[in-house]
Amino acid sequence: MHTDTERCVRAVQSKDARFDGWFFTAVTTTRIYCRPSCPVVPPKAENMTFYPSAAACQQAGFRACKRCRPDSSPGSPEWNQRADLVARAMRLIGDGVVDRDGVPGLASRLGYSARQVERQLRAELGAGPLALARAQRAQTARLLIETTALPMAEIAFAAGFSSIRTFNDTVREVFALAPGELRARAPKRTASPAGTAPAASSRAPGVLSLRLPFRKPLNPDNLFGHLIATGVPGVEEWRDGAYRRTLDLPFGHGIVALTPHPDHIGCRLSLTDPRDLTIAISRCRRMLDLDADPDAVDGQLRSDPLLAPLVDKAPGRRVPGTVDEAEFAVRAVLGQQVSTAAARTHAARLVTAHGTPVADAEGGLTHLFPTPGQLAALDPESLALPRSRRTTLTTLVSHLADGRLKLGAESDWEESRARLAELPGFGPWTVEVIALRALGDPDAFLPSDLGIRRAAQELGLPHTPAALTARAAAWRPWRAYAVQYLWAIDDHPINFIPA
Repeated sequence: MHTDTERCVRAVQSKDARFDGWFFTAVTTTRIYCRPSCPVVPPKAENMTFYPSAAACQQAGFRACKRCRPDSSPGSPEWNQRADLVARAMRLIGDGVVDRDGVPGLASRLGYSARQVERQLRAELGAGPLALARAQRAQTARLLIETTALPMAEIAFAAGFSSIRTFNDTVREVFALAPGELRARAPKRTASPAGTAPAASSRAPGVLSLRLPFRKPLNPDNLFGHLIATGVPGVEEWRDGAYRRTLDLPFGHGIVALTPHPDHIGCRLSLTDPRDLTIAISRCRRMLDLDADPDAVDGQLRSDPLLAPLVDKAPGRRVPGTVDEAEFAVRAVLGQQVSTAAARTHAARLVTAHGTPVADAEGGLTHLFPTPGQLAALDPESLALPRSRRTTLTTLVSHLADGRLKLGAESDWEESRARLAELPGFGPWTVEVIALRALGDPDAFLPSDLGIRRAAQELGLPHTPAALTARAAAWRPWRAYAVQYLWAIDDHPINFIPA
């Protein structure tokens, strides 16, 4: 979008928050870059230059605006609605792969050469993987500086910097303030619409309180309702108005509490290692689909006169995702042809028998969901499942554990579908529900789902799978969102947040 100068200028002049994260405005006279909704008086059009990423702005010599904090914008929806190389690379960079494994590790996960990855990222985003990761490190550093009492040296390494000098230089370059100055100014910034929560609320040891921004509108009912209704005891819970769950992270583990608010999602993170902050935030954002563009989605679905009333009644529905793709695949198999309650019971037994115990001082969370490696050793006879489903589960776990099947942020959606379909017991419903909630394909569709067929019949839509699929072609590429609106017709706990 950043190449459409006229459209970008209009968005900046109207301070349109819908475009935050889509592009960034660099002002040539001040050498500052902003989000489109920046509250300051818009500059003259001839003094605006537009970039597709904060990293590209920084690489061109611009520093972040202190008023609108462009590094706190919602992420571009492009990276979660596409499955090409650039989109998959951006999801992996958001997942901290470059910081942990370098550019060669990123390229290896994608199946391309480092040169190809570099070339394509530069062509589309104006910055290579190192610059994009550096911009992300700067944002993580700011969050830690402003919301914790950690010493600066600890923050530098937790944010992924190789040295304190590099940390200091980067913070000064990006924010035009030294790290100590950023911390001193933090209390004055707590009213920022997309910034962090008040610093005083996050000074408890090991606990970070943040605000996760999104593009309005956001309907939390099905989003949180689905997570709560299907939550695995010991791993997930609803407590004091927050969805809480354990997180298995590269450097340790964590517990997150996510609370819906009208203009942000409150996020309280307890981490055993602060180096996991970036990846924890990234996974929570993906689980809650916070980088979606509801105007594009709802606008397309409203074009169908039978869907339009559902969209108008409760716009901004998101697709509930997951923080762990392998975990969700296991849970999808456990949920085959059984009730939600039965699926939760089966999952809870696996967690108790094979999950890693954790301590939760604030609630009732007890375990991490077991990894494929931990589940690979389970005895199939111990599973209270039909024999055919035991085979399905153990085959899935084996393929995940040895790497024959990969369901991470780097996954090509169609390739993953094909590999899943080759496994015994994986029919169209299981493959598509994994594509919808684990892979994050916005066009995943479940025409054979009983709830979808009932909703379709009630609306007067075709309700046989083939006929409904043909009719749903008009909803592409947002059929996963149409699924949420259709599911919402049913009086089911997944559509409601507990009182």
